[in-house]
Amino acid sequence: MNYEARIMTPSAVPAPDDTDELYVTAEDRASGRRVWIILAVTAVLLVALWFFVHRNDVPAAKAGAVQQAATVTVVVPGRATIAGEINATGTLAARREEPVGSVGEGGQVAEVRVEAGDWVRKGQILAVIDRSVQIQQQASQAAQVQVAQADARLAQANLDRALKLVERGFISRADIDRLTATRDSALARVNVARATLGQLQAQAARLNIVAPSDGLVLERRVERGQVVGGGSGVLFRLARGGELEVQARLSETDLAALSPGVAASVTPVGSSKSFTGEVWQISPVIDPTTRQGTARVALAYSPELRPGGFASVVIRAGTVVAPKLPESAILSDNAGSYVYVVGRDNKVVRRPVKTGLVTGDGIAVVEGLNGTERVVLRAGGFLQPGETVKPQLNTAAKLPG
Repeated sequence: MNYEARIMTPSAVPAPDDTDELYVTAEDRASGRRVWIILAVTAVLLVALWFFVHRNDVPAAKAGAVQQAATVTVVVPGRATIAGEINATGTLAARREEPVGSVGEGGQVAEVRVEAGDWVRKGQILAVIDRSVQIQQQASQAAQVQVAQADARLAQANLDRALKLVERGFISRADIDRLTATRDSALARVNVARATLGQLQAQAARLNIVAPSDGLVLERRVERGQVVGGGSGVLFRLARGGELEVQARLSETDLAALSPGVAASVTPVGSSKSFTGEVWQISPVIDPTTRQGTARVALAYSPELRPGGFASVVIRAGTVVAPKLPESAILSDNAGSYVYVVGRDNKVVRRPVKTGLVTGDGIAVVEGLNGTERVVLRAGGFLQPGETVKPQLNTAAKLPG
């Protein structure tokens, strides 16, 4: 039979080891490509991150290492009439307090005719002291006056008859002198009796406790049945004319800025109503412990003003025409107060200033500025003289006059 038989020799069949090498090599190549791809992506991300972090950096070689100018807010203060104010607290009291007590011999209180808060007139009876004994003493003395007057009339009649008889020679001149002396003594006893009666009446009148002047009764310390006398102390306290005051405690500096007649506004604690008064007295001495003095502000009477209470006081401390800046614009160091002014070349210049009146919305600058400068409003402590800035005008920060 004629046919061709193909016989595969062992050399023609791929060895199992060679086939494994082919498969391993393909996997390694795929893994290597993945590594390169990951490295490339990582490099791109790192470059992008570096640019993101340094996006605001100015290259050092560009413009010779020139820094970007900082933006600052400036204000042109101008000039205005500034009313100074001094804020303080104080105690309400009577401007002229009048203590009233018993000035007579005293005795038992029979009647009290006023209460705290009442208005009284000068000479008005505040309390009545029992005077039954004094009434009897006055009656007795009045009788003594009548007796003395009768004796005086009798002495005068005897003298008149003697004068008619002396012309006829029945009475000597010596008798006339004696009768005249008797008449004069009788008249003197009448005067003494009358004076004693007047003394008793005055003593009885002093038993009544009366108001020394027109005013407001602040306090009553006596009741009916109480025994009072010269040593009983104060029975009533009056505010003469109803005038009140607030005694404001101020520092030496504030006191130096005041003078009598300066207007003030007083608001009692717990009340929203303010009362207008004026400084009528400034303490001539300073407390060495607190370094404070007292400014006394006179007030007219009002039911809302209660002596002994506290009140806040705003005192007008005069006026000045000057630029006014907020506190944030004024800096200070060992050399004194200063501000930063931005010049025409946008460079910062330090300008020493002298401050004046302090108000609720700013401080007056009495020296160093004319009001037309561009003054750094805030953050001046972070600037340096000569530094170039980018000024931004804030018209809303311009203080009103």
